[in-house]
Amino acid sequence: MLLIRPVLDLVRSLPLLVGALLLGHGNNWQWIGVAATVVTVATGISHCLTSRYRITATQVEWRTGLLLRKQRAVPRDRIRTVDVVSEPKHRLFSLSAVRIGTGRHDHGKGPGKDQLVLDAVTHEEAERLRTLLLHRKPAEAAAPPESLVAEVDKRWVRYAPFTLSGLAVVGAILGTVYQFARELHFDPVRFGPLRELTSRVLAQPVWMTVVWAAAGLLLVVSVLSIGGYVLSFWNFRLTREPGGTLHIRRGLVTTRSVSIEEDRLRGVELKEPLPLRMVGGAKCVAVAAGLREGKGADRGGGLLLPPAPVARAREVASEVLGEDIAKVPLARHPRAALTRRINRAVLGVLALAAALFALAWLDVLPAWPWQTALVLLPFAVLVAVDRYRALGHAVTGRYLVTRTGSLARGTVAVRRDRLTGIVVQRSLFQRRAGLVTVIAPVAAGRGHYHVPDVAEGAGLALADTAVPGLLTPFLVPPEKP
Repeated sequence: MLLIRPVLDLVRSLPLLVGALLLGHGNNWQWIGVAATVVTVATGISHCLTSRYRITATQVEWRTGLLLRKQRAVPRDRIRTVDVVSEPKHRLFSLSAVRIGTGRHDHGKGPGKDQLVLDAVTHEEAERLRTLLLHRKPAEAAAPPESLVAEVDKRWVRYAPFTLSGLAVVGAILGTVYQFARELHFDPVRFGPLRELTSRVLAQPVWMTVVWAAAGLLLVVSVLSIGGYVLSFWNFRLTREPGGTLHIRRGLVTTRSVSIEEDRLRGVELKEPLPLRMVGGAKCVAVAAGLREGKGADRGGGLLLPPAPVARAREVASEVLGEDIAKVPLARHPRAALTRRINRAVLGVLALAAALFALAWLDVLPAWPWQTALVLLPFAVLVAVDRYRALGHAVTGRYLVTRTGSLARGTVAVRRDRLTGIVVQRSLFQRRAGLVTVIAPVAAGRGHYHVPDVAEGAGLALADTAVPGLLTPFLVPPEKP
């Protein structure tokens, strides 16, 4: 790290250094920039030289700093995750970074405040710490080997374009380029090659321009999505260790190793976004205490299977849970739930069209936006029908299973004995339709999972079955005739 850290600090300081040298020519500002860069590099070197850690019977202690000393201790009974990450800067010298997570995500704290990071230890030391901190004991030399649950198939890369991850990258790139062009007052249309390209585009029919633009965007998004899939999920392996831990390894350039104790596993979720579902794909995510919940839940390390065939995703979910939930028939919801979804879809489109019509009437917008909004009405009804067809729930063995969504369909199975309670709620319109929503709170994942718009009697029976005896004091037996 004495070779790596100064280079990284120097790269981070380049904008300040270049700005000081260019704008501070002839005065003392350039020397201030150089001095600030030297201080930054020296601080990084002192951090490497003074970092120490130790594992006691009760906590993990870390200390660093020369002039300004920092100390931190994490109780071992609060450790929820131990991730081993090897970025290119680490792999160059056979090192790893160990991220010890407590599972606390307090409001007002920045990212990483819930983690203690031991940056740059050997691979062997990283594996020893992972085993010691999770299993509370050192690894045995004669321990039985871990069993393979799932590994990536190279043919699954065909699902990458349907994850739309490349679309987010394209949006970020275009936003950055636009911001820089705006700050520099640069008009790309006035630039020679771009000006010629713009004139050619404007000379051809509009429909042809739209087709070429869509084809180009689709090609770029597909390439970026495939690249992201390979970088993130290549060499993916999910194994079960003898100590009762799920071990996830993945990554091509930057490798990551995540461990999830099965005692902290609360369930799994099958995610089937519409584009992925259209090609028969899905991904499997763990619902576990201590994992960070973010966009695309794999950010928190809980991805049990990357985008893959839906049948394989169901197999992995069943093997992880210990019960075959894929073949459990889900109970259908009443027709009143369909009416609610169609009404909300139609009223939403009509409200949008009315707002756009008002703006057109005030000469703020042309007429075509509100007319286009009305064209979306049949599609909104189709989505509403698909959302209703997706609804389903069941109680099987130790798990409560619920399925919701259309554009982002998800099927989640959570352990009933790990629920922190049960909630039955009704809105005004649900009371009129005889429907209720059952909410299952759990200290993991999103924190609560819904069974929406189920018949009142069936919802109360479901809640009483999910957590037996909890609702008994509130239930009124039917009157005898």
